[in-house]
Amino acid sequence: MIRPLQITSAQVEPALLDLPWATPLEEWPSDVIAALPRGISRHIVRFAHLDGQVVAVKEIGETVAHHEYETLRDLNRLDAPCVEPLAVITGRFDDSGEPLNAALVTRHLDFSLPYRSLFGQTAMRIDTVRRLIDALAVLIVRLHLLGFFWGDVSLSNTLFRRDAGEFSAYLVDAETGELEDNMSERKRHYDIDVARTNIIGELMDLQAGGILDPEFDSIAVGNRFFERYKELWDELTSEESFQSSERWRVDARIRRLNDLGFEVGELSMTTDIGGTTLSIQPKVVDPGHYSRKMMRLTGLDVEEMQARRMVNDIESYRAITGKSNVPLEIVAHEWIMNVYEPTIQAVPYEFRTKLQPAQLFHEILEHRWYMSEQQGRDVPMSEVVDSYVTNVLAHRRDEARLIGRNDDDALGDGELAGDELAGDELAGEHGDGMPSE
Repeated sequence: MIRPLQITSAQVEPALLDLPWATPLEEWPSDVIAALPRGISRHIVRFAHLDGQVVAVKEIGETVAHHEYETLRDLNRLDAPCVEPLAVITGRFDDSGEPLNAALVTRHLDFSLPYRSLFGQTAMRIDTVRRLIDALAVLIVRLHLLGFFWGDVSLSNTLFRRDAGEFSAYLVDAETGELEDNMSERKRHYDIDVARTNIIGELMDLQAGGILDPEFDSIAVGNRFFERYKELWDELTSEESFQSSERWRVDARIRRLNDLGFEVGELSMTTDIGGTTLSIQPKVVDPGHYSRKMMRLTGLDVEEMQARRMVNDIESYRAITGKSNVPLEIVAHEWIMNVYEPTIQAVPYEFRTKLQPAQLFHEILEHRWYMSEQQGRDVPMSEVVDSYVTNVLAHRRDEARLIGRNDDDALGDGELAGDELAGDELAGEHGDGMPSE
């Protein structure tokens, strides 16, 4: 008797019929299986080849499979960082007529690995560990902001991907998850408690298995996750209203996130009767990320700190001008024409060789920030440039001429060091282009 196989899917994937659904998942033949690392799971999970792509197949109860499938679909519609569900397979029977569990099929996230596999690398640096934990904190905050209660946060239920210099974490297992309109504080705190406990437990398991160094401080890593989550949640959920002309307040919010160690990948603003509410989406990035991004967006080849300041200013310009939905490449082109080039041109010609253009612009932005903070208003760029040229730039050495000197004409080390120290004093204690008080 032929028993009908039932496939629930929003997309037509005829190749699904070619997989050996009449065979228990743990017995699938090797020519079907894709050899990829897996995290620990309560269920049988295998990666399989499917018409030129790789899918993850998990054997699970029918009710739970449908719940997880619908939950992942909802999360994808909300643009949450998670895997994409493909289908639920039910009505499975083996060759002897015995029923088999349903199967949930999801698309494999390219270039991703379970956190457990990454932490199992014996050569992992502590800085990388911190970045991975930060990425996990960002993931949980994003999910909680969407009203998603995970219920089983762990290293094995999370995927990690490094793409174009960014560290990102993705939800991969949502069988215990629920989307709620108003998630309670109790549930949110429970999620974080479970995450901290599971992180510490899995790292200790790696230590017991001789994969991680016995001296590795698993508890400190779990505590770091808790603290980073709390800092980020508090910073992102606190509302701030201000006039649209107070651009320096946008910079202040970005700087607070930078001080927490998070870089701002996206920035959006919404306007209401009472003013403007700022919402920031952070991303954890690799060294060199911003210089590469500025080269890609504008063609400017600048140093990392200069690039970070410029990218932040482009994002701020994007939000202030109401172009949050406009591609960043277009906004960056406008920013070059309307902000960067006019600012450089506003500096008197005889002073432009004192610093490289990118450093000059960076210091002007820093000068604007401190002037705006001190005066409690968004100081116009024309005032900023005049103040910077008069109080800071006029006292600087001419870098272009110093670099271009012949060795015979160059100052001795002692003389140059003394003069540079004087320049630092003129720049103020922050070294940011503000005169000392």
